Amino acid sequence: MKRSKRTLLTVALLVFIGISLQVTSPAIPNPPVTGKFKGPAPVTALFERACYDCHSNETNLRWYDRVAPASWLVAQDVRDARAGLNFSTWDSLSPADQQNKIYEIVNMLDAGRMPLQSYTLVHPSAKVTPREIEALRSYAISLAQAKPADAAKIHAADLEFEQYKEHATQRPQTPVALNGIAYFDDYKNWKPISTTTRFDSGTMRVIYGNDIAVKAIEKDQIRPWPQGSVIVKVVWDQLEEASGEVRTGRFNNVQIMIKDDQRFPDTEGWGFARFNGLGLKPYGQSLAFQTTCFNCHKLADKNGYVFDIPLRKADLH
Repeated sequence: MKRSKRTLLTVALLVFIGISLQVTSPAIPNPPVTGKFKGPAPVTALFERACYDCHSNETNLRWYDRVAPASWLVAQDVRDARAGLNFSTWDSLSPADQQNKIYEIVNMLDAGRMPLQSYTLVHPSAKVTPREIEALRSYAISLAQAKPADAAKIHAADLEFEQYKEHATQRPQTPVALNGIAYFDDYKNWKPISTTTRFDSGTMRVIYGNDIAVKAIEKDQIRPWPQGSVIVKVVWDQLEEASGEVRTGRFNNVQIMIKDDQRFPDTEGWGFARFNGLGLKPYGQSLAFQTTCFNCHKLADKNGYVFDIPLRKADLH
C-alpha cells in the first residue's frame, strides 16, 4: 500500500513538473521578413530546406519542437542561429559581407558542421548532399568571378603598393582594435609560413608567424598553440593580367591572431583583430566581432583554430 502511494506521488510530481515546463515553455516568434535571400533556385531551395528553421524568421515548428524540455533547446538554438546569420534580413548585409557569409556556409557544410547532427536526426530531410555543396560552391565562385585587369587597374595597384610601403612612416597614431590588440609593423620582418587565396572574395594572402609560432609548427606543437604565438595575415585583392599572370592588386587588410589564454578565455585563448585599408581602420562595431571571428575559426579546431598552416614543416626552411 505504501509503495503504491509513493508511486502515485512520484507520478503526480512528474506530471506537475511536466505541466510547469509546458506553461513556462519559451515562445519562438517569427518577426517580419525584411530582406529575403535571393539566389539561384537550387541554392535557395537548399537554404530553405536545411537552414531556414533556425537561420530565418520563417521557423517551422513541429509539434515535438514545442514540447518541453526540447522546446527550451530549440528556442536557444534559433536565437543563436538568427544572431549569427538570418536569411530573412539578408539585404541588410553589404555585398562583401554576403560573399563572406556564402563562403562561410560552404565551409560549414563541407566540414559537416551544419546542419547540426542533432537537427538532422529529427529532420532527416535537411541532410545536404555533396552535389548540393558543389552547386553552392559554384555559386560562391560566380559571386567573385573576376575579369583580367586592364592597364589602369594594374597601374593603380602599383601606386597603392607604394602607398602601403610608405604608410608606416605617415601614420599619426597606432590603430587599436576594440579588444585591445594594437597594430604593429614588425611582422614584416617575420618568416612567411603560408600563402593562400579565397575564391569568394577574389583575394590573396601572405601569412607570417612570430618565432614562437614558427617553432610550434616545426615541432608540431599546435594543439594547443603555445602562449605568445602571433600570426599575421596580409590580404590583397587579386589581379589577373591579360597574359593570365596573377598578382597582387589593391591592399585590403591585415589580420592578427594572438594566443593569450588570460586575455581571451572565451575564444580558446585566441584574440582576433583586423585593420582595413591603408588607413588600417579597426574592424568591428562592438566586441561581438571577436566571437564572429572565432566562430569561423572553429572549422580549424584540429589545427588549433588556425587556418593556412604549412602542410609540411620543410616548407618553413
